Amino acid sequence: MPITPSDLRAVPLFHDITDGHLGELVAAFERREVPAGEVLFEAGTMPTHFLLLVGGEVALFDAGEVRFRLRPIAPIAELGPLTGLRRTVSARTTAPSEILRLATGTLFQFFEQHGDVAFPFYHNLLRIVADKVKRDERRLDEMRTNIIRTQKAMKQLRDLVLEHEETPLSRPIFDTLDGLIAHNRKLHYMVRPPPALRTAARLDDGTVVEVTEMSDTALRLAIPGDSTAPAVGSPWTGVLILHDAEIPVSGRVERAEGDGILIELGPFIQEYADRLQDHLTRLQLLDYVV
Repeated sequence: MPITPSDLRAVPLFHDITDGHLGELVAAFERREVPAGEVLFEAGTMPTHFLLLVGGEVALFDAGEVRFRLRPIAPIAELGPLTGLRRTVSARTTAPSEILRLATGTLFQFFEQHGDVAFPFYHNLLRIVADKVKRDERRLDEMRTNIIRTQKAMKQLRDLVLEHEETPLSRPIFDTLDGLIAHNRKLHYMVRPPPALRTAARLDDGTVVEVTEMSDTALRLAIPGDSTAPAVGSPWTGVLILHDAEIPVSGRVERAEGDGILIELGPFIQEYADRLQDHLTRLQLLDYVV
């Protein structure tokens, strides 16, 4: 069935684009008939095509569970091909489907040649992303409130355990609560350095490894595949390489996790603490919508 401009305009990405321009855009797409059960892409892969569902049904999977079911007309996980981000979900047809697809390179070339289409398209994309960010911020605020409430409740329970007569359950309950409180406190403020402010650590042997997340009390470091991760609980020293400074750091290996380790940092002298806080502020500004 042919797709009309009015059909496309039901999709927020295509608002405020003229009929003529939408007709040109649709003409650039390749039409595919896809049987039920075909995997369109897997989570973690780089997108190669912009996909538009115009018939049938597509399910989006996260960790093997269906998160969304898409029905026409709908873009299929559009942020990946438009931003170059890896797919965060997998997609599979759940019924015989009709899909329009366009290679990302061809799509960008089309936009270069048709700026009057690219401008409203990306304006719509920015508005969609901004709306998603606002909703995520609201959910994060609710989660943050719940974490604070949970932390307070766990501290009260831990104090009750200490105040009452010891039983065989006292020690495991206290240790569990104390561990959860410490874990939430350290990891709650971790931020991932973006490419624009790449952050690394130089180990004692001169090896430079990427800092994948950090706070003022902890570092998460990537460990090269050919390296041996230090033992959990062992002391750790290195040099933190920031965008404009190098800071000597020390601490303890708290956890080994896959291809990385989590370092609990020791205290800093005030000069280094100030530099680290300045760097963290820059990271958080890039990570937070203000």
